[in-house]
Amino acid sequence: MAKAKKNIAKYVPAEIIVSKIFVIKEQKVMLDYDVAFLYGVTTKRMNEQVKRNIEKFSQEFMFRLTKKEWFSMRSQIATASQSKRNINITPYAFTEHGVAMVATVLKSDRAVKMSIAIIKTFIQLRKQILDYDSLAKQIKMLKLHLDGHDAQLNQIYDAIEDLLDKKADEKKWEERERIGFKK
Repeated sequence: MAKAKKNIAKYVPAEIIVSKIFVIKEQKVMLDYDVAFLYGVTTKRMNEQVKRNIEKFSQEFMFRLTKKEWFSMRSQIATASQSKRNINITPYAFTEHGVAMVATVLKSDRAVKMSIAIIKTFIQLRKQILDYDSLAKQIKMLKLHLDGHDAQLNQIYDAIEDLLDKKADEKKWEERERIGFKK
């Protein structure tokens, strides 16, 4: 049983961790009950440890959701823990650094291993966003480049059409009924 707990990070797929990351106030965060679940503790115990070590959690690491934010999120996500939760008490949102800091106050092997897995997931998300931005820039440059080619191609098509029209006119001229002497 102890080995299974030590290797829990290996058994939690990155997709599950990603599904627990939300963007709130333009920051990627995880809610307290999701962090607690991944770290293998109750939300109450985790929040108690955070409050006992509040000096480690600045606004950049953790903040409490407003009731409006919480209501909006609750309507978008469905979790079993919400049915047990007092909806009048809004959850804490932990940033990437806050998630790492929680592991330091919990001081368990599982928390440390899960913290590493969660941080790696945040890093992977950041890389994907950078790759996406790079790809978007390349597409924009390609579009601008092709727009120039479109104008040039349109000129070529117009010139070809003009040549074809002249050729058709010359053919009509040659095929017309001749008047006068025949050879």
